[in-house]
Amino acid sequence: MEWLSLFKHYSVLTIKERFQYKLNAILVSLAVFLREGATIAVIYFMLLRFGSINGWEMYELLFLYSYIFFTYGLFILFFTGLRDFEGLVRIGSFDRYLLRPRGLIFQIIVAKVDWFAAIGHGSLGLLLFLYSAFQVNVSWSAINITYCALAIIGGVLIQAAIFLLMASLSFTFISVSNLRQILYWNTRKFAGYPISIFHASIKILLIYIVPFAFVNYFPSQFLLHKTDMAEFPALYMYIAPAVGFALFGLAMLYWRYSLQFYKSTGN
Repeated sequence: MEWLSLFKHYSVLTIKERFQYKLNAILVSLAVFLREGATIAVIYFMLLRFGSINGWEMYELLFLYSYIFFTYGLFILFFTGLRDFEGLVRIGSFDRYLLRPRGLIFQIIVAKVDWFAAIGHGSLGLLLFLYSAFQVNVSWSAINITYCALAIIGGVLIQAAIFLLMASLSFTFISVSNLRQILYWNTRKFAGYPISIFHASIKILLIYIVPFAFVNYFPSQFLLHKTDMAEFPALYMYIAPAVGFALFGLAMLYWRYSLQFYKSTGN
């Protein structure tokens, strides 16, 4: 209850801060929605010309994409502080967190909540998910609903683990923006497509190094049963929700280890 109370308090403060400029605050969500919607439009018109990609039809690809948008929307709702953590270290603001009588991760999570970007990403992801799931006739049995919910949570935690790793590296290297760009943003571009279409090196990257395949590809395979899943162990579909929990736990251990190397950069 205390966690929820503080989360609500900080969320209200963030919203009030953003609504100092009301038009800009409203347009943020719309801009994010339209920007990401443009990506969907590109896929749509491309598939109108080519029909399918390695056996994945238009609505199946949109279903694959929906996981990316929806999980990222939830991620920035709860973990914006991890996404932007480098700035706290660089300007010395992280020192304040060390002096407060609350857990560090807890403070980072509740202190910065980007509701407007979360609405833009999350609403697009949710609408796309519901629409494409209807088009591909996903069977919503109790098992599939439970699996889907856990897979979404796992996908959020995979992304949180990546940014928590980047946050931990900030203690040593201060600025890790270029590494974050390579490991997350550039790699995420591959995740919008079935990994079966890529070279073996990209498959290794997306499964074992930056495991975006467990965010959307393997969960989608559990529900859609596409033939290209034969290239990979069937086990990957079933463990996809658990991968996020495991990775976030490992990232937490590395975070605690890295804290001992933190030295304030001053102000």
